[in-house]
Amino acid sequence: MSHGHRHDHGHHHHHHASGDASSLPPALDMSVPDEALTPSQLSRRSMLRRTGLLGAGLAAGSVLGGAGQAAAAPAAATSASAASGSERSGGYLWLAGDHHIHTQYSSDAKYRVIDHVRQANAHGLDWMVITDHGSETHAKIGVEKVNPDIVAARDQIDDTLVFQGLEWNIPAAEHGTVFVHPGKNEVAVLKEFENSFDGSVKKASSNTPANEALAIAGVNFLAEQVQRRRVKDILFLANHPARKGIDSPHEIRAWRDAQPTIAVGMEGAPGHQAAGLPAPTGPGGARGIYDNSPGADSFGGYPLESYRTWGGFDWMTATVGGLWDSLLAEGKPWWITANSDSHNVYADTAVRGPNSDFNANGRYNDPVYGGGLGLTDTDFWPGQYSRTHVGAASFAYKAVMDGIRAGRVWVDHGGLISGLNAQLRSGSRAITLGNVLHVRRGAQVDLVMEISLANGPNWAQFVPKLARVDVIQGDVTGPVSDKDTFTTPDTKVVKSFEVNKSTGSVRLTYSLGRVDKPVYVRLRGTDGNRSAVGLRGAAVDPAGPAMDVIGDADPWKDLWFYSNPMWVLPA
Repeated sequence: MSHGHRHDHGHHHHHHASGDASSLPPALDMSVPDEALTPSQLSRRSMLRRTGLLGAGLAAGSVLGGAGQAAAAPAAATSASAASGSERSGGYLWLAGDHHIHTQYSSDAKYRVIDHVRQANAHGLDWMVITDHGSETHAKIGVEKVNPDIVAARDQIDDTLVFQGLEWNIPAAEHGTVFVHPGKNEVAVLKEFENSFDGSVKKASSNTPANEALAIAGVNFLAEQVQRRRVKDILFLANHPARKGIDSPHEIRAWRDAQPTIAVGMEGAPGHQAAGLPAPTGPGGARGIYDNSPGADSFGGYPLESYRTWGGFDWMTATVGGLWDSLLAEGKPWWITANSDSHNVYADTAVRGPNSDFNANGRYNDPVYGGGLGLTDTDFWPGQYSRTHVGAASFAYKAVMDGIRAGRVWVDHGGLISGLNAQLRSGSRAITLGNVLHVRRGAQVDLVMEISLANGPNWAQFVPKLARVDVIQGDVTGPVSDKDTFTTPDTKVVKSFEVNKSTGSVRLTYSLGRVDKPVYVRLRGTDGNRSAVGLRGAAVDPAGPAMDVIGDADPWKDLWFYSNPMWVLPA
């Protein structure tokens, strides 16, 4: 079973003091009094308080504490760390972010880098990745041209971490986010990667074994750049994986298995969520622009339902016992995220600058006021609707990347909840999202969830209400013989909690009982507005997300959160 859990990337950062104030920007550092902040810092702190991201005790800008939390420890060292107390408090900063954002350096977008960074910062994001489309024009001039804008934005907005990445046209497959740790070689590495391995640049989009091999070569190249220390770190995440049906199960497994510390996950929910707003005041389309049907390069095994979103989430994630669970049941870490995929923002007034020549210049001219509202635009600003919350040891680029790689991630739409502290506990030991709890066979294990409810209005100006939390549990059955497997029979909703409270926090406990075989658990929650029996039947998922209706899918009226999994391995 592949459950060394790939903690071979070394969690050196776990021995940092989790509350290291020096690593926090002033607005997030609650030891700095309000009166010591500049007006802009005070404005940011006030916004974070309003949206429940500060002072909740569980969310972005605060530390996840808790007794016996060996959560930070690599799986093999859990008991030793707990015994030695080397983890100190073991807490994390939960930093909200977005890894999929397009600017005027993308052929189908328009905003400046600083526009997105200011908006992300105003909407409460702590980190973000600029991911302009891989293309011949971008590979030739765009990668270099966008970099000074990113560097300038880092200087101008110092309390949002701004990564440079790109949206990779994965050979033989869909798109993916590739992003690097900032440094002197960030442009050189991205440029070489794009010129050598981008499916559009290399004319390698079709579904052939040679193109699949080129994708693996690309992932291996990324790993090599880290090994050679050209860059400090790189991550790859698959974007909107079920949108066109061209990310086959065996391709996803192959990326992950080739470099499990580089290829670490996929979008659990795509961007373009505003696309579902009904006409005439909205685009009247499909959430995520998931309005496709099978094509020549699509994997033939996928059902028609896979081409739609479910409660705004990708079918691979939303189906209990589906593709995501089939990977988790193998014992393979594979994490989910959520993001904006922001190109053109719904109801915004900007248009591309006049006299733009993208092909010649690799960018559109700076946007200008257009005089009308973009009611057919499909996107939200970064942080306005979708958030990916990462448990980081400090406010730093490397800490965010380490947190994503370790699976300390939960995602939400519309500010459904403000914070999540989920732990598996056995005796004095505990682990959090993405980690493995090693226990003696037959040991009692409990899942303890502390959820900070929304304590302020979201960006649609209402306070979301969490109605229900579901615990999803599955057996770990080991590697599959058929790499195109996308179901697993032993995963189901094992407990649903009704949440009869609208403010403050709730503490929920589910007993896994005495565990004698490897299992994993993951969480999801909903506002309860739209539910349906899951695709694998009522015995598996009695009240899951409903398939979104094209033309009538207001994203604000169907909110969910999802967590990444935790495992229990008895010995």
